[in-house]
Amino acid sequence: MLHRASLGGSLALGVLLLLSNCSTSQQAETTDTTSPGDRSTALGAQGGGTTMSGQTVGGITLTPFNDSPKFPTAAMRLNSPVQGSTVPSPVAFSYELSNFQLTKMTGSEHATMMANSMKGQHIHLIIDDKPYIAEYETKFSQPMDPGKHVILSFLSRSYHESLKHKGAYDLRTITVGPGAAQPDSATANFDVNAPALFYSRPKDAYKGNDAKKIMLDFYLVNTTLAPDGNKVRATINGSEFMLDQWLPYQMEGLPAGQATIKLELVDSSGKLIPGPYNSVTRTISVEP
Repeated sequence: MLHRASLGGSLALGVLLLLSNCSTSQQAETTDTTSPGDRSTALGAQGGGTTMSGQTVGGITLTPFNDSPKFPTAAMRLNSPVQGSTVPSPVAFSYELSNFQLTKMTGSEHATMMANSMKGQHIHLIIDDKPYIAEYETKFSQPMDPGKHVILSFLSRSYHESLKHKGAYDLRTITVGPGAAQPDSATANFDVNAPALFYSRPKDAYKGNDAKKIMLDFYLVNTTLAPDGNKVRATINGSEFMLDQWLPYQMEGLPAGQATIKLELVDSSGKLIPGPYNSVTRTISVEP
């Protein structure tokens, strides 16, 4: 009699354990419906950045990155010179910034992996299609030739990566006078509302560690990039890369000597989009 009671209790316990296991298994199946690939993507997003593959052509690798510190509320306002105004040279520039500190070192490993300004965060000032000028104060004067000029300003991390959101840049045209100089056709016909590409980095010379990973960065106005839309065609030492993301890129594998970089803003069929600065070629020096 005792034996039968003990057997009945064991059977009951076994049934309870089986039901419990089935319930736990059912809960796990209904809770985690993602595939291993989806879970990997989700974990990458939680980690604060994604790993993106690079393109390698002619021994040169170009890899996009998006793990730099974000400044989503950073804003820049250019108070002077006023859009469309005529001003004397040197031109007095005056900016108003919020939620962004000039001269502060950007807290990122990129500050040690790539060429970095020891003066910290700054403003990139591009006049027409000339190489940018780094400015570390909100007020300064800049000598400029007589005539019409295109002025692009944007906020930059200490290692020269641009902030790319609306409010972090300003594009306008001004005329510097007096003077009889005839502005060239590019600046005279520039449309501030048309799709435009501006070259930013790389610039000048890279030596030692700075030459191992060189940043390619450009600025876009009035356009976006997409696999089935506009793109930036980057031709580096004759090797062609099609870029469909507006991100900074790390260049690796550049040989010692002069490197030539050509950037073009093209449409979905690879045709150059009209614009005075939508095709630009620069040369840098590389000394590993």
